[in-house]
Amino acid sequence: MHVAQISFQLDNDRRAPEQLLRDWYSLPYVADAAAGHNRVSVVQACVHRQHLRRGNVDYYFVPPDGSTSFGNGEFADTVTKLGADVFHVHGLGFPQDVIALKRRAPSIPILLQDHADRVPPFWRRRKARRSFEAASGIAFCAMEQSKAFAAASLLPAHLEIFEISEWTVPFTPGDRAAARASCRLHGDPCILWVGNLNPRKDPLTVLDGVSRAARELPGLQLWCVYEVAPLLEQVRARIDSDPNLRGRVHLLGPIPHDHIENLMRAADLFVLGSRSEGSGCAMIEAMACGLPPVVTDIPSFRFLTGRGTVGRLWYPGDSQGCAAALVAAAAEPRVDARAATRAHFEITTSMDALGRQFDAAYRRMQRK
Repeated sequence: MHVAQISFQLDNDRRAPEQLLRDWYSLPYVADAAAGHNRVSVVQACVHRQHLRRGNVDYYFVPPDGSTSFGNGEFADTVTKLGADVFHVHGLGFPQDVIALKRRAPSIPILLQDHADRVPPFWRRRKARRSFEAASGIAFCAMEQSKAFAAASLLPAHLEIFEISEWTVPFTPGDRAAARASCRLHGDPCILWVGNLNPRKDPLTVLDGVSRAARELPGLQLWCVYEVAPLLEQVRARIDSDPNLRGRVHLLGPIPHDHIENLMRAADLFVLGSRSEGSGCAMIEAMACGLPPVVTDIPSFRFLTGRGTVGRLWYPGDSQGCAAALVAAAAEPRVDARAATRAHFEITTSMDALGRQFDAAYRRMQRK
């Protein structure tokens, strides 16, 4: 089967295709996962025109057709000339493009994949509803995420809903001692945060939880990797005001993505305080490295952890719950916890697992 994965999202920074693949690393990861079971071509809206082949995947970078990516020009011609059996569209925020895609190739089933998309405002719902009607299936990381769209009467009866992680990653476990020596992380437990310092990630609740947990875990050290940080001053003030946090919390700032794997191999636990997530890219990376997650009890995290089968879940905004989860996770045998986390990832979210799940969705849509 030939699958065309289509991204209508245009890069505002006008990066060259090679750089875009490095920076938007989830795009090739998902393509590679699907390519383990099917022939895959990727068509990406881009101001630069180029055809690349990486591994088993062909990438077509094509300028959009006018105000939308998919019109009656080069982008539309590129997609339709591929002769694909299934279209896999990234994101739910391109209704006009999806409608035009269906009009151009009415017999080809379309899978829409949610990428932390929100229910559109009511004045945009008519067009959104038409785009969902044009599709055969829609993938959410957790089935529960579809409820808001159903409540807005956006999901037609024929549209099949699939529960598939938003992405995967080829990270692997490694030698913990060697990783610690190379990146100089320490702590007992050594806890890693990878996420922006913003209200949605809720770092202040996590800091409160760490402060509480440190009373029982005197060797605890927290290392924070982040890029966007609107709460940075509040975070620094919280650390400076608390003797349980001063000298214990390390604000590393931005770290190149190719160094994140080593940090996750070095740490003992992964923590996030997210109030919502499309999936949780950093947590998926952590689990790929066998790093047990101590994260909030939200739909995507429940799904990715098998409802707490691995790691620990705590309610968003509950610093006491965060502390209790950290203490409980730290008490588990670390080798066993890491092995269980990686094994769960292999079965549910690895490159091969995601490829099998997409393949099943593609084939089910074709049979309808």
